[in-house]
Amino acid sequence: MNIICRVVRSRIRQVFINKNHLMKMSEGGHKAGVRIGTHNGTFHCDEVLACFLLRQLPEYKDAEIIRSRDSSVLAECDVVVDVGGEYDPNHQRYDHHQRSFVDSFNSLCPEKPWVTKLSSAGLIYLHFGKRVLAHLTQLNKDDRQLEVLYEKMYENFVEEVDAVDNGISQFDGEARYAVTTTLSARVGHLNPHWNSKNQDTEETFHHAMALVGAEFQDRLDYYMNVWLPARELVQKAVQNRYQVDPSGEIVLLTQGGCPWKEHLFALEKELKVDVPIKFVLYSDQNGHWRVQCVPAGHNTFQNRLSLLEEWRGIRDDALSKLSGIPDCIFVHAGGFIGGNKTQEGALEMAKRTLQMAPKPL
Repeated sequence: MNIICRVVRSRIRQVFINKNHLMKMSEGGHKAGVRIGTHNGTFHCDEVLACFLLRQLPEYKDAEIIRSRDSSVLAECDVVVDVGGEYDPNHQRYDHHQRSFVDSFNSLCPEKPWVTKLSSAGLIYLHFGKRVLAHLTQLNKDDRQLEVLYEKMYENFVEEVDAVDNGISQFDGEARYAVTTTLSARVGHLNPHWNSKNQDTEETFHHAMALVGAEFQDRLDYYMNVWLPARELVQKAVQNRYQVDPSGEIVLLTQGGCPWKEHLFALEKELKVDVPIKFVLYSDQNGHWRVQCVPAGHNTFQNRLSLLEEWRGIRDDALSKLSGIPDCIFVHAGGFIGGNKTQEGALEMAKRTLQMAPKPL
């Protein structure tokens, strides 16, 4: 009986809220203000993120979020996400639950590669994300960096939310372990517990939006202030590679500690590098120099070209004597990295390896 009473009270409360919104919107014969509509009840990461993104734009900055499934209430909203059974960007309707909806980023923007079915978060990001990022970073809308950030934030933040909400597995087969701390999971845990006396989701929805917003902004800050500067550094090194060695197969990073592998692979494609780069030179924390082999691909321990086999596992004077290169420090037993006290010495280690490499037939 108590459960039935709570359900009845909840429904009465929702009817009251709906009527109250309609009365406010009808006063004076015009709308009360800008409104973002989404469904009430249990909330999920996708509509929480969608609402957060919209609120970053000037026209929605002070928008009221109306949580209802009443079509008459939603009809009065300026934009509706994750409810209503309609995807119509011309009328600012962004639901993905209807049977007819099968769209991905790729189907709506064929130049983009992602084929994960979009949720309301992905739809809002697709249509408004670039403006959101421009507003948050102060980048010009025509800045190439904005496009790079737009792609990176979808691939490494929003796509996960799309996949989780649409029930798309990350891989085939049974998982080896449970992952319970994803953003979507943390948002889900903010909903009232099934046996809680208080089933009101209004306050906790805004807690969820603060959580999602903080994480989105933190990730954007990282890509803007850490990831992008690293990309710029690697890009300059790739463009200047022929000044380091005529082969074009050695790049020199002007600042040590920079994460370079992901950027190098991407920039080789973007800049149409014809000869694959084999070695990257950079300084370590002690002011010495490293020569590191470029992997054959992502997530592999195979190298495009490893340092000479006879050098591997040899150190210091013994290595300098064996190689004929002064100031050697080491070559790892795996052949993927070596060290020298000077930039010139590290460069010579790379050059010598290139010279001794088998020539293609």
